[in-house]
Amino acid sequence: MSLNSPVPSWKSAVFRYETLLAVVLVVEWLLFYHYGTSTNRRGVIVGFGTVDRQFDILRHSCEIGLLALALTPIILTAGIDLSVGSLLGLCAILFGKLWHDGGLSIPVAAALTLLGGAIGGGLNAALITKLRLPPLIVTLGTYSLFRGLAEAVTHGAVTYTDFPASFLVLGQERWAGLPTQMWFFLLIAAGMLALVHRTTFGRSFRAIGFSPEGARYAGLPVERRVAFVYILAGLIAAIAALIYTARLGQAKADAGTGYELFAITAVVLGGTSIFGGRGSITGTLLGVAAIAVLKSGLACLPVVMRMNAAEEMSGLLTGALLLLALAGGALPKILARHRTRPPVK
Repeated sequence: MSLNSPVPSWKSAVFRYETLLAVVLVVEWLLFYHYGTSTNRRGVIVGFGTVDRQFDILRHSCEIGLLALALTPIILTAGIDLSVGSLLGLCAILFGKLWHDGGLSIPVAAALTLLGGAIGGGLNAALITKLRLPPLIVTLGTYSLFRGLAEAVTHGAVTYTDFPASFLVLGQERWAGLPTQMWFFLLIAAGMLALVHRTTFGRSFRAIGFSPEGARYAGLPVERRVAFVYILAGLIAAIAALIYTARLGQAKADAGTGYELFAITAVVLGGTSIFGGRGSITGTLLGVAAIAVLKSGLACLPVVMRMNAAEEMSGLLTGALLLLALAGGALPKILARHRTRPPVK
Protein backbone atom coordinates (compact mmCIF):
# COMPACT_ATOMS: atom_id res chain seq x y z
CA MET A 1 0.00 0.00 0.00
CA SER A 2 1.45 3.39 -0.97
CA LEU A 3 1.76 6.29 1.42
CA ASN A 4 -0.87 8.24 -0.50
CA SER A 5 -3.43 5.44 -0.64
CA PRO A 6 -6.67 6.15 1.23
CA VAL A 7 -7.40 4.56 4.61
CA PRO A 8 -9.87 1.67 4.19
CA SER A 9 -13.42 2.73 5.03
CA TRP A 10 -13.87 -0.07 7.57
CA LYS A 11 -10.85 1.19 9.52
CA SER A 12 -12.14 4.75 9.59
CA ALA A 13 -15.51 3.45 10.84
CA VAL A 14 -14.05 1.14 13.50
CA PHE A 15 -11.61 3.68 14.89
CA ARG A 16 -14.00 6.63 14.91
CA TYR A 17 -14.40 8.28 18.31
CA GLU A 18 -18.14 7.52 18.35
CA THR A 19 -17.46 3.80 17.75
CA LEU A 20 -14.96 3.64 20.61
CA LEU A 21 -17.38 5.50 22.88
CA ALA A 22 -20.13 3.03 21.98
CA VAL A 23 -17.82 0.17 23.00
CA VAL A 24 -17.08 1.92 26.31
CA LEU A 25 -20.83 2.38 26.86
CA VAL A 26 -21.50 -1.33 26.32
CA VAL A 27 -18.67 -2.30 28.69
CA GLU A 28 -19.99 0.17 31.28
CA TRP A 29 -23.50 -1.29 31.02
CA LEU A 30 -22.19 -4.87 31.35
CA LEU A 31 -20.12 -3.99 34.42
CA PHE A 32 -23.08 -2.40 36.18
CA TYR A 33 -25.29 -5.33 35.14
CA HIS A 34 -22.78 -7.77 36.66
CA TYR A 35 -22.08 -5.92 39.90
CA GLY A 36 -25.36 -4.07 40.37
CA THR A 37 -27.87 -6.86 39.72
CA SER A 38 -28.90 -9.47 42.30
CA THR A 39 -31.71 -11.87 43.19
CA ASN A 40 -33.84 -11.46 46.30
CA ARG A 41 -35.09 -14.24 48.56
CA ARG A 42 -38.05 -14.94 46.30
CA GLY A 43 -35.80 -15.37 43.27
CA VAL A 44 -36.81 -12.05 41.68
CA ILE A 45 -34.12 -10.07 39.87
CA VAL A 46 -33.55 -6.66 41.44
CA GLY A 47 -31.16 -3.81 40.82
CA PHE A 48 -29.65 -2.52 37.60
CA GLY A 49 -30.69 -5.42 35.38
CA THR A 50 -34.45 -5.03 35.73
CA VAL A 51 -36.62 -3.77 32.89
CA ASP A 52 -38.08 -1.05 35.12
CA ARG A 53 -34.57 0.25 35.84
CA GLN A 54 -33.85 0.52 32.11
CA PHE A 55 -37.05 2.49 31.59
CA ASP A 56 -36.06 4.73 34.51
CA ILE A 57 -32.73 5.41 32.79
CA LEU A 58 -34.62 6.55 29.70
CA ARG A 59 -36.99 8.74 31.73
CA HIS A 60 -34.35 10.41 33.87
CA SER A 61 -31.98 11.04 30.96
CA CYS A 62 -34.52 12.81 28.78
CA GLU A 63 -34.22 16.35 30.19
CA ILE A 64 -30.42 16.25 30.41
CA GLY A 65 -30.34 14.75 26.92
CA LEU A 66 -32.43 17.60 25.55
CA LEU A 67 -30.13 20.18 27.13
CA ALA A 68 -27.10 18.35 25.72
CA LEU A 69 -28.65 18.42 22.24
CA ALA A 70 -29.27 22.15 22.64
CA LEU A 71 -25.70 22.77 23.78
CA THR A 72 -24.05 20.87 20.91
CA PRO A 73 -24.54 23.58 18.21
CA ILE A 74 -23.53 26.24 20.74
CA ILE A 75 -20.26 24.50 21.60
CA LEU A 76 -19.66 23.80 17.90
CA THR A 77 -19.60 27.59 17.42
CA ALA A 78 -17.02 27.82 20.26
CA GLY A 79 -19.65 29.18 22.64
CA ILE A 80 -21.04 27.95 25.94
CA ASP A 81 -24.34 28.24 27.80
CA LEU A 82 -24.23 27.77 31.57
CA SER A 83 -27.80 29.02 31.99
CA VAL A 84 -29.79 26.14 30.45
CA GLY A 85 -30.43 24.41 33.79
CA SER A 86 -31.60 27.65 35.43
CA LEU A 87 -33.76 28.48 32.41
CA LEU A 88 -35.35 25.04 32.73
CA GLY A 89 -36.26 25.87 36.34
CA LEU A 90 -37.64 29.29 35.41
CA CYS A 91 -39.73 27.83 32.57
CA ALA A 92 -41.12 25.16 34.92
CA ILE A 93 -42.22 27.89 37.35
CA LEU A 94 -43.63 29.99 34.50
CA PHE A 95 -45.70 27.04 33.27
CA GLY A 96 -46.99 26.25 36.77
CA LYS A 97 -47.92 29.86 37.47
CA LEU A 98 -49.65 30.39 34.13
CA TRP A 99 -51.75 27.27 34.65
CA HIS A 100 -52.32 27.40 38.41
CA ASP A 101 -52.54 31.14 39.10
CA GLY A 102 -53.32 32.45 35.63
CA GLY A 103 -56.13 30.00 34.95
CA LEU A 104 -54.87 29.22 31.44
CA SER A 105 -55.36 25.86 29.78
CA ILE A 106 -52.45 23.44 29.60
CA PRO A 107 -51.84 23.98 25.84
CA VAL A 108 -51.87 27.78 26.14
CA ALA A 109 -49.63 27.74 29.23
CA ALA A 110 -47.24 25.36 27.46
CA ALA A 111 -47.12 27.58 24.35
CA LEU A 112 -46.35 30.67 26.44
CA THR A 113 -43.69 28.70 28.32
CA LEU A 114 -42.00 27.84 25.02
CA LEU A 115 -42.11 31.52 24.12
CA GLY A 116 -40.58 32.37 27.49
CA GLY A 117 -37.76 29.90 26.90
CA ALA A 118 -37.05 31.43 23.48
CA ILE A 119 -36.99 34.92 25.05
CA GLY A 120 -34.51 33.70 27.68
CA GLY A 121 -32.30 32.29 24.94
CA GLY A 122 -32.78 35.52 23.00
CA LEU A 123 -31.43 37.51 25.95
CA ASN A 124 -28.24 35.46 25.84
CA ALA A 125 -28.10 35.88 22.07
CA ALA A 126 -28.49 39.66 22.22
CA LEU A 127 -25.81 40.15 24.87
CA ILE A 128 -23.36 37.90 23.01
CA THR A 129 -23.93 39.06 19.43
CA LYS A 130 -24.94 42.71 19.85
CA LEU A 131 -22.73 43.73 22.77
CA ARG A 132 -19.96 41.25 21.83
CA LEU A 133 -19.71 39.98 25.42
CA PRO A 134 -18.01 36.63 26.15
CA PRO A 135 -20.54 33.74 26.23
CA LEU A 136 -19.04 32.37 29.45
CA ILE A 137 -19.60 35.64 31.33
CA VAL A 138 -23.04 36.29 29.80
CA THR A 139 -24.46 32.86 30.57
CA LEU A 140 -22.87 32.83 34.03
CA GLY A 141 -24.84 36.02 34.69
CA THR A 142 -28.10 34.69 33.26
CA TYR A 143 -27.51 31.44 35.18
CA SER A 144 -27.97 33.47 38.38
CA LEU A 145 -30.63 35.74 36.86
CA PHE A 146 -32.96 32.95 35.74
CA ARG A 147 -32.60 31.03 39.01
CA GLY A 148 -33.13 34.22 41.00
CA LEU A 149 -36.30 35.04 39.05
CA ALA A 150 -37.67 31.55 39.74
CA GLU A 151 -36.92 31.95 43.44
CA ALA A 152 -38.47 35.43 43.49
CA VAL A 153 -41.71 34.27 41.84
CA THR A 154 -42.14 31.41 44.30
CA HIS A 155 -40.46 33.10 47.30
CA GLY A 156 -38.39 29.92 47.49
CA ALA A 157 -41.32 27.97 48.93
CA VAL A 158 -44.19 27.65 46.43
CA THR A 159 -44.43 24.39 44.48
CA TYR A 160 -47.09 24.01 41.79
CA THR A 161 -48.78 20.60 41.82
CA ASP A 162 -52.10 18.88 40.98
CA PHE A 163 -51.56 18.96 37.23
CA PRO A 164 -54.21 17.08 35.21
CA ALA A 165 -53.60 13.43 34.35
CA SER A 166 -53.72 14.24 30.63
CA PHE A 167 -50.57 16.34 31.06
CA LEU A 168 -48.77 13.92 33.39
CA VAL A 169 -48.95 11.25 30.66
CA LEU A 170 -46.10 13.15 29.01
CA GLY A 171 -43.68 12.20 31.78
CA GLN A 172 -45.10 9.19 33.61
CA GLU A 173 -46.64 6.80 31.09
CA ARG A 174 -45.47 4.68 28.15
CA TRP A 175 -46.54 4.81 24.55
CA ALA A 176 -45.73 2.05 22.05
CA GLY A 177 -43.42 0.40 24.56
CA LEU A 178 -41.29 3.44 25.42
CA PRO A 179 -41.71 6.20 28.01
CA THR A 180 -43.81 8.89 26.37
CA GLN A 181 -41.17 11.61 26.69
CA MET A 182 -38.66 9.51 24.78
CA TRP A 183 -40.69 9.92 21.59
CA PHE A 184 -40.36 13.70 21.93
CA PHE A 185 -36.66 13.30 22.67
CA LEU A 186 -36.11 11.08 19.62
CA LEU A 187 -38.03 13.52 17.41
CA ILE A 188 -35.90 16.46 18.58
CA ALA A 189 -32.71 14.38 18.29
CA ALA A 190 -33.61 13.48 14.70
CA GLY A 191 -34.29 17.13 13.93
CA MET A 192 -30.96 18.22 15.44
CA LEU A 193 -29.14 15.45 13.58
CA ALA A 194 -30.63 16.63 10.30
CA LEU A 195 -29.94 20.29 11.07
CA VAL A 196 -26.31 19.91 12.13
CA HIS A 197 -25.20 17.23 9.66
CA ARG A 198 -27.52 17.42 6.66
CA THR A 199 -27.94 21.14 6.00
CA THR A 200 -25.49 23.83 4.93
CA PHE A 201 -27.02 26.03 7.63
CA GLY A 202 -26.03 23.55 10.35
CA ARG A 203 -22.63 22.74 8.87
CA SER A 204 -21.77 26.43 9.11
CA PHE A 205 -21.67 26.07 12.93
CA ARG A 206 -18.37 24.19 12.58
CA ALA A 207 -16.95 26.86 10.29
CA ILE A 208 -17.85 29.55 12.81
CA GLY A 209 -16.29 27.60 15.67
CA PHE A 210 -13.14 26.86 13.71
CA SER A 211 -12.60 30.46 12.58
CA PRO A 212 -15.24 33.19 13.06
CA GLU A 213 -13.25 35.69 10.99
CA GLY A 214 -12.79 33.16 8.21
CA ALA A 215 -16.53 32.45 8.26
CA ARG A 216 -17.27 36.18 7.96
CA TYR A 217 -14.80 36.45 5.09
CA ALA A 218 -16.66 33.57 3.39
CA GLY A 219 -19.88 35.56 3.61
CA LEU A 220 -21.57 33.72 6.49
CA PRO A 221 -23.85 35.80 8.75
CA VAL A 222 -21.97 34.77 11.90
CA GLU A 223 -23.94 36.87 14.41
CA ARG A 224 -27.30 35.61 13.12
CA ARG A 225 -26.18 31.98 13.22
CA VAL A 226 -24.83 32.38 16.75
CA ALA A 227 -28.03 34.11 17.87
CA PHE A 228 -30.05 31.26 16.38
CA VAL A 229 -28.29 28.54 18.40
CA TYR A 230 -28.83 30.39 21.70
CA ILE A 231 -32.51 31.01 20.97
CA LEU A 232 -32.90 27.36 19.97
CA ALA A 233 -31.26 26.33 23.25
CA GLY A 234 -33.78 28.43 25.18
CA LEU A 235 -36.67 26.83 23.31
CA ILE A 236 -35.38 23.31 23.96
CA ALA A 237 -34.81 24.17 27.65
CA ALA A 238 -38.50 25.11 27.84
CA ILE A 239 -39.49 21.76 26.29
CA ALA A 240 -37.28 20.02 28.87
CA ALA A 241 -39.04 22.03 31.61
CA LEU A 242 -42.46 20.76 30.49
CA ILE A 243 -41.21 17.16 30.45
CA TYR A 244 -39.54 17.61 33.86
CA THR A 245 -42.77 18.98 35.33
CA ALA A 246 -44.81 16.14 33.86
CA ARG A 247 -42.38 13.50 35.14
CA LEU A 248 -42.36 14.75 38.73
CA GLY A 249 -45.90 16.12 38.74
CA GLN A 250 -44.69 19.41 40.20
CA ALA A 251 -42.98 22.66 39.22
CA LYS A 252 -40.47 24.11 41.66
CA ALA A 253 -37.79 26.78 41.57
CA ASP A 254 -34.84 24.39 41.96
CA ALA A 255 -35.83 22.31 38.92
CA GLY A 256 -32.83 21.54 36.73
CA THR A 257 -30.21 22.41 39.33
CA GLY A 258 -26.84 21.08 38.15
CA TYR A 259 -28.24 19.86 34.83
CA GLU A 260 -25.92 22.18 32.88
CA LEU A 261 -22.88 20.31 34.26
CA PHE A 262 -24.23 16.92 33.17
CA ALA A 263 -25.26 18.28 29.77
CA ILE A 264 -21.89 19.91 29.06
CA THR A 265 -20.11 16.74 30.20
CA ALA A 266 -22.24 14.64 27.85
CA VAL A 267 -21.46 16.93 24.90
CA VAL A 268 -17.70 17.05 25.55
CA LEU A 269 -17.56 13.34 26.37
CA GLY A 270 -19.30 12.73 23.04
CA GLY A 271 -16.32 14.22 21.20
CA THR A 272 -17.40 17.82 20.66
CA SER A 273 -14.41 20.12 21.09
CA ILE A 274 -14.89 22.77 23.75
CA PHE A 275 -12.87 25.05 21.42
CA GLY A 276 -15.49 24.67 18.68
CA GLY A 277 -15.34 23.44 15.11
CA ARG A 278 -15.60 19.69 15.77
CA GLY A 279 -18.33 17.41 17.10
CA SER A 280 -21.46 15.46 16.28
CA ILE A 281 -24.99 14.87 17.51
CA THR A 282 -24.34 11.11 17.48
CA GLY A 283 -21.44 11.58 19.89
CA THR A 284 -23.62 13.71 22.16
CA LEU A 285 -26.29 11.00 22.28
CA LEU A 286 -23.65 8.44 23.25
CA GLY A 287 -22.33 10.83 25.89
CA VAL A 288 -25.83 11.27 27.32
CA ALA A 289 -26.27 7.48 27.44
CA ALA A 290 -22.91 7.05 29.21
CA ILE A 291 -23.81 9.65 31.86
CA ALA A 292 -27.30 8.17 32.36
CA VAL A 293 -26.00 4.61 32.78
CA LEU A 294 -23.30 5.87 35.17
CA LYS A 295 -25.81 7.70 37.39
CA SER A 296 -28.26 4.80 37.48
CA GLY A 297 -25.60 2.10 37.82
CA LEU A 298 -23.89 3.76 40.77
CA ALA A 299 -27.17 3.81 42.68
CA CYS A 300 -27.37 0.01 42.31
CA LEU A 301 -23.86 -0.89 43.46
CA PRO A 302 -23.97 -2.53 46.92
CA VAL A 303 -20.99 -0.56 48.27
CA VAL A 304 -22.50 2.77 47.17
CA MET A 305 -25.90 1.78 48.59
CA ARG A 306 -24.35 0.99 51.96
CA MET A 307 -22.64 4.38 51.98
CA ASN A 308 -25.83 6.12 50.76
CA ALA A 309 -23.61 8.23 48.52
CA ALA A 310 -25.04 7.72 45.01
CA GLU A 311 -25.56 11.45 44.32
CA GLU A 312 -22.15 12.40 45.68
CA MET A 313 -20.39 9.69 43.69
CA SER A 314 -22.32 10.63 40.57
CA GLY A 315 -21.29 14.28 40.86
CA LEU A 316 -17.67 13.34 41.60
CA LEU A 317 -17.33 10.99 38.63
CA THR A 318 -19.17 13.35 36.29
CA GLY A 319 -16.75 16.14 37.17
CA ALA A 320 -13.81 13.76 36.66
CA LEU A 321 -15.20 12.71 33.27
CA LEU A 322 -15.57 16.34 32.23
CA LEU A 323 -11.95 17.09 33.16
CA LEU A 324 -10.71 13.97 31.36
CA ALA A 325 -12.73 14.82 28.25
CA LEU A 326 -11.40 18.40 28.26
CA ALA A 327 -7.83 17.18 28.73
CA GLY A 328 -8.29 14.63 25.95
CA GLY A 329 -9.53 17.35 23.60
CA ALA A 330 -6.59 19.62 24.37
CA LEU A 331 -3.93 16.88 24.24
CA PRO A 332 -3.61 16.69 20.41
CA LYS A 333 -3.01 20.47 20.23
CA ILE A 334 -0.38 20.30 22.96
CA LEU A 335 1.41 17.41 21.23
CA ALA A 336 1.28 19.20 17.88
CA ARG A 337 2.74 22.33 19.45
CA HIS A 338 5.64 20.33 20.90
CA ARG A 339 6.29 18.55 17.58
CA THR A 340 6.55 21.86 15.70
CA ARG A 341 8.71 23.56 18.33
CA PRO A 342 12.35 23.90 17.15
CA PRO A 343 14.93 21.95 19.16
CA VAL A 344 16.86 23.82 21.82
CA LYS A 345 20.54 24.23 20.92
